[in-house]
Amino acid sequence: MKKLMLLLVFCLSGQFIFAQLLDNLRIGFESNSAWYNDDKKTGSFYDNENQDGDKHLRFNNYLKLDYTFLENFTATVQVESYEPYALINYSPNFEGTNIGTYALNYRNSKFNVTAGHYYTQFGSGLILRTWEDRQLGLNNALLGGKVEYEPIESVSLTALYGKQRYGFKTSDGEIFGANAEINLSSIMSLEKSSLSLGLSYVGRKEAIDFEDPEFNELTNAFSGRLDYSEGNFYSSLEYVNKSDDTVVQLSQLSNAFVKPGNAILFNTGFSQKGFGLDATFRRLENMSFYSERKKDGNLFLENIVNYTPGLTKQHDYLLTNIFVYQAQSQVSFLDPGILKAGEIGGQIDLFYKINKDTPLGGKYGTKLAFNVSYWAGLKGDFDYGNQDYSTDLFGFGNKYFSDINFEVRKKWSPKWSTIFYYVNQYYNKKEIEGNFGADPIKTNILVAEATHKLGGGKSIRFEAQKLWSDSESHDWTGGTFEFNLNSRYSFYVNDIYNSGDDGDTAETHYFNVGGSYTKGATRLGLNYGRQRAGLICVGGVCRYAAEATGVNANLTMSF
Repeated sequence: MKKLMLLLVFCLSGQFIFAQLLDNLRIGFESNSAWYNDDKKTGSFYDNENQDGDKHLRFNNYLKLDYTFLENFTATVQVESYEPYALINYSPNFEGTNIGTYALNYRNSKFNVTAGHYYTQFGSGLILRTWEDRQLGLNNALLGGKVEYEPIESVSLTALYGKQRYGFKTSDGEIFGANAEINLSSIMSLEKSSLSLGLSYVGRKEAIDFEDPEFNELTNAFSGRLDYSEGNFYSSLEYVNKSDDTVVQLSQLSNAFVKPGNAILFNTGFSQKGFGLDATFRRLENMSFYSERKKDGNLFLENIVNYTPGLTKQHDYLLTNIFVYQAQSQVSFLDPGILKAGEIGGQIDLFYKINKDTPLGGKYGTKLAFNVSYWAGLKGDFDYGNQDYSTDLFGFGNKYFSDINFEVRKKWSPKWSTIFYYVNQYYNKKEIEGNFGADPIKTNILVAEATHKLGGGKSIRFEAQKLWSDSESHDWTGGTFEFNLNSRYSFYVNDIYNSGDDGDTAETHYFNVGGSYTKGATRLGLNYGRQRAGLICVGGVCRYAAEATGVNANLTMSF
């Protein structure tokens, strides 16, 4: 009897320990897969990396495990598999199955210490940001160590070191960093306002592979930031300076072209119930920053140290995302017809809600949103022969891009709501893409969207889109129909069609048919259709995607 009781106690204890272990474990899984097929409109499937017609099936799989133990410790590992090959348009460095990231973290009230891979950001990211975006195929985590320390409540200090991840490899260049965040309002006992100061340093050290370089292995970047808010008003100012470094052209380094870089970012705004106004100004000069110099401007965004998104409206519709602006932070002296040292411009956002029970607000009110952005090259003196330039601090050069858009959201009844959207764009293809023979493209885009609730969790949504341009190559029409059966099941079909004479897209329907199933933390999506060649953008960061046709599936789970 005694042995039986001991065995029962042992089993119950084992179950308790096992349950406790499971309680401390968090698991996340994501699988993105595709079967690419030949298409008489988009052409035979052809992968420039593998150049083999029978490799149509592709998988990107991610398994992330987080385990907490001894209260203050967390161990993290992410296993990634790109078998038999990664999805097309992803870097060839994503190959096979391996551990992508791993880390051990310790945290208490004063310290936050990480050894292994980690993600971090100083300020807005103009000087340093590391992050993962699986849709873009971007993971620039640092492998090394990071220490965050709060000596007092109003001061936070960070020191870090690492080599940057790309694929399953790490960069030759080393990254050093230090950051201080100081809450001045607490130190100065400000009660009605908030004032904070940020100071950052980032160094990139990489060996130089030719004799007598006129720039140092170590490139230094410094940043200062000031944030202020009071009541409904807020503002922030950031300045970055980057030391002399070679200007990389076509992945080549030389002593002939060595320049410093700098950036200015200013944001201010005012918000209250029913009204919001936000304005941003940014100036970038020679602010390309990579952990390996020769990776400057690579298509896969590998080894990028800082974060310079395109500061424009992030549109939600297919036709509004054909001509997308990418930040022009680099120097380009590849041809005397296109000389660039950076960008200058900004955007303004305005939101206003017309009150209920007014002539324009109606029974439910009306929401209005207005956005305008304008971007140009830096004005200055450019000497192509001597590979040199000087710029005006606030001078605007050649126009790159503009976007003016207006949105009206209106609820008409408990069952019907609509969105009307207008966009006017200017896209300087020559300057932005380096396309010498291209003229600027001017577009006007109209979108009408309606949602109807059917009851019982069911709803349908319609979109109609039209793009007109001053180019005979671009005259697009698009539409979407979506049916939500309930909170779990959703189905959609969309299509865009160019009746213009663009040789790459004319007379081709870029359609997609798909649906999704969601239950708790599990979601399965499936679609078949065509992908138009162009930019895929997330948060203002873009990568190029080639034209393709096929079946795509996405599965995400967490527990």
